[in-house]
Amino acid sequence: MLWKCTVCGYLHEGDEPYEVCPKCGAPKEKAVQLTEEEAKKVFASDRTNDIHMEIINLAMKIKDLAKEGIEINLDPACVSDFKKAHDEAWIIKERSKAELAGHMGKGKW
Repeated sequence: MLWKCTVCGYLHEGDEPYEVCPKCGAPKEKAVQLTEEEAKKVFASDRTNDIHMEIINLAMKIKDLAKEGIEINLDPACVSDFKKAHDEAWIIKERSKAELAGHMGKGKW
């Protein structure tokens, strides 16, 4: 069973809700049990959400590397490539963030 804190949205898996929400400290009375359909959405989206988070982390690494390459300023073609990589990484990151926000809005935590 999945339980959701109605104060902060924290999800808990177990036969019973937590005594105190590990995120916000709300008492167990603030936890509601998710329906079977809601729980299926959560479990089905768990891996894709993790993939999106990893893509966001990788995009941030690309941005940092590209920034370093821009600062080295070896030659115009190199700097141009790094600037493109920097900008494209931002787009990739924001696209995954938007998808995660869409998942959350649809109950796919």
